[in-house]
Formats: sequence, structure tokens, C-alpha cells
Amino acid sequence: MSAATAPRIARSSEEFTDNGVVTLTSIEQKRIEDIIKQACSLFEPPLSEPNLFRDRHYQYLKKGLHHLSDAYECLDASRPWICYWILHGLELLDEPVPDSLASDVCAFLKLCQCPDGGFGGGPGQQAHLAPTYAAVNALCILGTEESYAVIDREKLQSFLYRIKQPNGDFCMHQGGETDVRSAYCAASVASLTYIMEPKLFEGTADWVVSCQNWEGGIGGVPGMEAHGGYTFCGLAALVILRKERMLDLQRLLRWVVNRQMRFEGGFQGRTNKLVDGCYSFWQAGLLPLLHRSLMNEGDQALSEQRWMFHQEALQEYLLMCCQHVAGGLLDKPGKARDFYHTCYCLSGLSVAQHFCKDGLSKDTIVGKESNALQPTHPIYNIDPDKVARALVHFSKLGIPTRVCPADEPDKLNP
Repeated sequence: MSAATAPRIARSSEEFTDNGVVTLTSIEQKRIEDIIKQACSLFEPPLSEPNLFRDRHYQYLKKGLHHLSDAYECLDASRPWICYWILHGLELLDEPVPDSLASDVCAFLKLCQCPDGGFGGGPGQQAHLAPTYAAVNALCILGTEESYAVIDREKLQSFLYRIKQPNGDFCMHQGGETDVRSAYCAASVASLTYIMEPKLFEGTADWVVSCQNWEGGIGGVPGMEAHGGYTFCGLAALVILRKERMLDLQRLLRWVVNRQMRFEGGFQGRTNKLVDGCYSFWQAGLLPLLHRSLMNEGDQALSEQRWMFHQEALQEYLLMCCQHVAGGLLDKPGKARDFYHTCYCLSGLSVAQHFCKDGLSKDTIVGKESNALQPTHPIYNIDPDKVARALVHFSKLGIPTRVCPADEPDKLNP
């Protein structure tokens, strides 16, 4: 591991200029840059190097597993997500979860599992692909026989078949919306739990590819604006299905590298939008996937030592602008901390720190070496060792045999 000192992100030459055209967006962009400039001024040499508030983040996350404030009432349908965000944050910080607490999480997620397969946002709620993805990830992070046993693989596979659509996409829930998120969530849980079979994903790759637009990124559905979250979901789904070369990867690469903000160092989610800490993963996480895909296509011009974005600048933005003094991370200075941004800011920080390809490993750590996080898997966004353990465990069980696939309709929407 090597520590790296990068130029500070508050560089006047990269500040936004509106060229005399004032809009609400340009006013807000300038305001954010001024706030970031003030935040970064605290770290100008020789004052101090940016420091990861490890213990504060740990205490914030640990408390969340035991007690949530009334402010989280609005996330009653996202409780498996809260489990995943917190558990993943803890594993990135290399903080183990006590066995008793891990058992409590397993017991709670078991209550969220629906009788007909899949997980709801809370006990008694309807099965939905998003909390199903979060629950499976959380259980794989725990990585125990008890956590694996919670997942009813046969019913999970049946749930996926019920929400599969004729065009290859999936509904998020019975009668619900379809978009690129659902394709990724379905591919992720099916591959992690070893329930994938060709029929389940017939047409899925073609549908995802149809969502790549003229910008090069991927929208939620065909014809929509390219968006960082949807683009990650689309590319990751295709990597799982081994169909990523169906995309125009060069256009996708051009789009995503232009989403890193030159002044802030962080990423925006869409063209002409503000920087947001969560896109530190949704956008930067695309680069390891693109790197591998382009290398497999024979592009030897790619660096063997770095991802294709400014790794130091992203780390500076996260360490200097996105940490709450009491623990937890946030979108940008002035915003509130929450478990969602804590998870994805730390995930992006991990991606920016660790380069690993074909056995070649190189770490680039801004600030102290104690700022280093554990690596994360670029497809599933959990510890790579936990991914390997889950795949080994579930592959030994084999793919479930469906007795009467014709009894389950492929189309549930009226």
C-alpha cells in the first residue's frame, strides 16, 4: 500500500463559467463550488491532510443496527436496504458484526421474506425486487450458514419467473414498473444464489441494450436520459449475463468519464447536474467493469496501473466534503448524513483506492494509510471474498428444478 498526495480539488482554473448565460442551474453550481472551496481550504498545506473519521462512521453505523430515529419512518418499505447499507459500510471499515447481532439481522430479514418468494420492504409487505436485492446482499455479507439458510432459493426463482416480462425485462413487483434496475436486481440475486438458467433471462440483454441512448449512457427505459444509477445497473446486469459487448462501450466510456466534475472531483449523475457523493460508486464503479470489458476486446491502450478516472480527486472530494463531523457521509456540504450516502460514498472511496486486475494490485490512498478501506466487488458491491463464499455455497446446492413452469404466467400486468 502506498499513500498518495494529490493536488487539492479547489483549483480556480477549473471553476465553472456560465459564459454570460445565467440559469438556475449555473447559479446553484457556483454556490456549490463556493461551499466546496471553503471546505477544502481547511486542508490546504501545511494545515492538515484529509482524514477518514473511521470510528465516528463505525459508531454511526453500529447505532443504526440497534435503533433508528423517527426520521426513518418514511423508509418503512426499505428496511432490508437499511440493513444492507449499514452492513456494507461496516465491512468496508473492516468492522465485524457480533454473532448475536448477525442472528438478529437474519431473523428480521426472514420475516421480510414472502411466502411465495422474494423479500418485501418489511414484514408482511409485498415482494419487491429492490428489497430482495438488498436482503440477499445483506445475508451474503453476513456469510454464515444461518444467513444463507434464510434464502428460499426455489421460491425466489419462482418469484423471478412470475415478474419476468415478454420483452426480457422484469417488473419490480407484481403489476409494478419495469426499468433497468429490475434487470440488474434480478440478475444479481439469481447469480449470487445460483438459480440462473437461460430461460429466466431470455431477451434481457437485448432489452437493456435498447436503453443505451445517444449520449452513451443508459436510461431507465428506452428513450430516457442517461443516468448514473441506471447505467451502472445496465452494465452490471450485462456483465453478469456475459453480454456487455452488445453495448457501445466506447460511447459509454466517453459519457461516464465526463461525469467526473473537474472542480469538485466527485461525480454528477446526469449531464449538467450537481455533484453528489452517492455517484462516487454508481459512476466510478462503472470504470472497473468497463476496464475489464475493453481489455477483453483487445484495447491495449488502457493503463495497467489505474482506473480511467482521477482516483485522487474523487477521494479528496469524499474525505474533505462528504464526511459529517459526528459520523456518516453525505451528498455534498450542507446536506444531511444518511445510511444510503454513507454506504455509497464509502463504496466509491474503496473503488478509488484499490486497483486490481488479473492479479495486479495497486492501492492509491489519499492522506494517511489508515484512510484505506476494504475492497468491494464492482458488480455486487459487497466484499469480494463474501461473493466468492456465497457462490461456492449455493453452487453446491445446484440450480433448483422447477416442476411446473407453465403454471406461472410470464406476464402479470393487465
